[in-house]
Amino acid sequence: MAIQTAAEWQKSKIKEDQIAKYLNPDGSDFINDALIEQKIASHANPDKGRIREILQKSLSITSLDPDETAMLLNVTDPDLWSEMESAASQIKKKVYDNRIVTFAPLYLSTTCVNNCAYCGLRAENQSIKRGVLTIDQVKQEIEVLAGTIGHKRLIVVYGEHPQSDVDYMAETLHAIYDVKVPTKTGGYGAIRRVNVNGAPLSVEDFHRLNQVGIGTYQIFQETYHKATYAKMHPKNTLKGHYHWRLYAMHRALEAGVDDVGIGALFGLYDWKFEVMALIAHAWELENKFGIGPHTISFPRIEPAENTPFAENSAYAVSDADIRKIITVIRLAVPYTGMILTARENAAMRKSLIPLGITQTDASSKVGLGAYNDYENPDQVSERQQFILGDTRSLDEVVRELGKMGYITSFCTAGYRCGRTGQCIMDLLRTGAEGKFCKLNAVITYREWLDDFASEETKAIGEPIIQREIEEIRQKMPSLYDTFIEQYKRTVKGERDIYF
Repeated sequence: MAIQTAAEWQKSKIKEDQIAKYLNPDGSDFINDALIEQKIASHANPDKGRIREILQKSLSITSLDPDETAMLLNVTDPDLWSEMESAASQIKKKVYDNRIVTFAPLYLSTTCVNNCAYCGLRAENQSIKRGVLTIDQVKQEIEVLAGTIGHKRLIVVYGEHPQSDVDYMAETLHAIYDVKVPTKTGGYGAIRRVNVNGAPLSVEDFHRLNQVGIGTYQIFQETYHKATYAKMHPKNTLKGHYHWRLYAMHRALEAGVDDVGIGALFGLYDWKFEVMALIAHAWELENKFGIGPHTISFPRIEPAENTPFAENSAYAVSDADIRKIITVIRLAVPYTGMILTARENAAMRKSLIPLGITQTDASSKVGLGAYNDYENPDQVSERQQFILGDTRSLDEVVRELGKMGYITSFCTAGYRCGRTGQCIMDLLRTGAEGKFCKLNAVITYREWLDDFASEETKAIGEPIIQREIEEIRQKMPSLYDTFIEQYKRTVKGERDIYF
């Protein structure tokens, strides 16, 4: 088979028939810009009583509709925002208990055919050093992530380019799962769940990746506002096709990928519009497939090498506004996982987590081959997409979470036990998933503390373990004996035990 040029490869990627089937009869999509703007404008100065009714609906773990979401976005009373934040925190505890899941990002390629105005990896940026990790290099990164740091979950990131197409994605995913690193306890470190942040794929390519055993497939629309999208993404690029990206989650679910993650890059357009559009996307997936997004992400634009737009956006989101964004998303889509990344600095992350966050990364590096690069412990701007705000180690993050009262969960049992897709959504809505996850959180926390934690972090973790065990004994007596048996096996050195 002849090797395709990048231009030839791009022409073969988009399949219009896999978009057309989901469009409205008039060719429109589910993001109606004018209607979103109208709803935001028409619900100014919402009644306090009505807002409190909406909070009760959220607390019943029922998704909010666009009008209700618009009302929340228009709240101006500080005391009412405080009530909203309190409700968001309660919802998180009700659905996900007091667990926080940790992961690490791993960039596998920095070559890209796109030319996004805000991205350090855009094709025209000559200041960035490009590359694609070899399989051996991928394994070396995993040896550090799984064997030295102790991560169990990754989000792997690929540029959109023929060098990192679906063949490369499948090969690298296999390689990641194959690595097993001995630990000091006689067990082994390994990556047990690989989520993917990649380009939109065809149904056929999504199906192929699903067979490899991916976790969540994550694609951000960046901005849902059509005029802004066109301005940010030139038409002569793959990413310039708004609908190919917008319906990527439809194709993934059609191909059998159970868990999908959506998001917007806040700072490209008005944040209230983007929140409304994210909610519309969640509604669309629920209506078409019976399940909404497994996760929602809300990164803010960060500085990037030779990328002036990233530091001069007219729609920059303030610290106060990111609190509102997180609060409203938690209230509007109460079942979803919410991901807060190391784009935010340590202090900001600490203040935002109580609003309903369920996942956060740690020991993060976004440079190509950065985990195995001992000569460059700091960020190297010309090798990465953007500059991180928080570069603390996993040990430091776990310790802080412990001080805040959270248990760090390294559980990856759900996708291996079939608790994905419709099943996980039903469990989350009823609060039942929290019970499974509490059991697995304690077991995996015990495993990580013994294998990887510093003595200081272990000292913080021990009382958390005992508190959680006592809660299991009191609230789940029918499962307690089985749980304790599995917990004791973990203490003795067995690994990867789960409910």
